[in-house]
Amino acid sequence: MGSKNKLKRFRENESFANVFQPTREELVDAEFELKGQWRSKVFKNDKPLVLELGCGKGEYSVGLAKKYPNKNFVGIDIKGARFWRGAKTAIEENIENVAFLRTQIELIEYAFGEEEVDEIWITFPDPQIKYKRTKHRMTNSEFLAKYKKILKPDGLVNLKTDSEFMHGYTLGLLHGAGHEVLYANHNVYKQEGSPEEVTSIQTFYESQYLLEDKPITYIQFKIKDS
Repeated sequence: MGSKNKLKRFRENESFANVFQPTREELVDAEFELKGQWRSKVFKNDKPLVLELGCGKGEYSVGLAKKYPNKNFVGIDIKGARFWRGAKTAIEENIENVAFLRTQIELIEYAFGEEEVDEIWITFPDPQIKYKRTKHRMTNSEFLAKYKKILKPDGLVNLKTDSEFMHGYTLGLLHGAGHEVLYANHNVYKQEGSPEEVTSIQTFYESQYLLEDKPITYIQFKIKDS
């Protein structure tokens, strides 16, 4: 993507009512105005709140919002030029139950209140295979502690990935720490009984993986007290 295109998208994001772009200082040093109040201030209802972490172009967030009009969705990514597409689609199609937040996933506990979130989706994260990159792995114990803080006690986490490594790493960590694995599947498109929301919504890259016959894996779990 050219720099002109990026600038155009950044400018458009600033005009979109469904995009929120707080600075790091606004999150960390001050009380973010939407923290604990996403339902009342953004969505104007008390429906369940669902996050997609590392939402990329926002395809999954928008797909879930269309499929579940009785829930609110927030797609989160640090790259605003990417989720511009999802935000624009939501506006064009008048999908009012999805919004986008530009921030780092590491700061998530500053953006949402304790027990404010009902469910989290992590879709196709970078597996960060090299050992020195483990601190960036989105299902490591530090990230799980952050998610636990903002999730309701019975809140769900979903991991959908094309990385067998990430799938295996996460399963091992969950079992080792005593978290509750509700569902795990190494190939959701080849095995019967896969949850419909996992197979009926696809990102662009996911459709490319499927053309290459690459298995898509899925885990749903609950984070227990450590």
